[in-house]
Amino acid sequence: MVNIQELDPSASPLDYYGWELRRRREEHRLTQQQLGDVIFCTGSLVGQIETARKLPTREFSERVDAALGTDGAFCRLVGLVLRSRLPAWFQPYADLEARATYISVFQAQVVYGLLQTPEYARALLAVDYPDKTEEMVAARLERQRILARDEPPALWVVLSEAALMQEVGSHEVMREQLAHLLTFRDNPWVHIQVLPFSAGEHTALMGSFNLLRFEDDPDIFYAESYEQGHMTANPSVIKDRSVGYARLQATALSVEDSAALIARVMEERYGDPS
Repeated sequence: MVNIQELDPSASPLDYYGWELRRRREEHRLTQQQLGDVIFCTGSLVGQIETARKLPTREFSERVDAALGTDGAFCRLVGLVLRSRLPAWFQPYADLEARATYISVFQAQVVYGLLQTPEYARALLAVDYPDKTEEMVAARLERQRILARDEPPALWVVLSEAALMQEVGSHEVMREQLAHLLTFRDNPWVHIQVLPFSAGEHTALMGSFNLLRFEDDPDIFYAESYEQGHMTANPSVIKDRSVGYARLQATALSVEDSAALIARVMEERYGDPS
């Protein structure tokens, strides 16, 4: 007799996803291999996801919904699953980020997560999370889906020039990342400015920070250090950092000049030497 692993659906979003996948598949009287044949994957992969040993992807979930007629249930579930793979200390911020109507970001060293390519994110995350890199990349890409909504948040990002110069992954990874930043030039909801080295001292030398604004809730200030994030709605902090951010925007290159600098760095620093 086959030993079927029993999952506790209340243990985690991943366990619930696996439990629900098995239940729905068995309702349709399909074996794991038969379902795999329908959705173009192996029966082994179906089994690994059903036993919470493998993380489902959004593409997998879309195919399952189509095959089992589940009206988007697994696409809705996979968002919860992927978000649960974020570090526990970061999840409260990610939840607020997804609800914000206006996001202001200053990044001193790296490209902001919502604007990262998969390869850039993979190179960054592999440094500290070598055993969980792929699931964390998937979670980061899931965060980015808020920019594709019918009513996305307004995102304003000020990047230090250092973020363009710090090589992450390889020349090719950086070239693709900078090219990706340039794709937002015509996006009315995403604005990217570069704070050049020539700006000298500025109001964010203490490090990166984010400001979140909402329709009906208080503004939030967020900053992070190793393995922890700090959030506050303290009005004095919000006022101070909002003024500081406005000064950063005024000091940084214009959106148009920033795009020109990004393109120049992409070609001169990370271009094909041949």
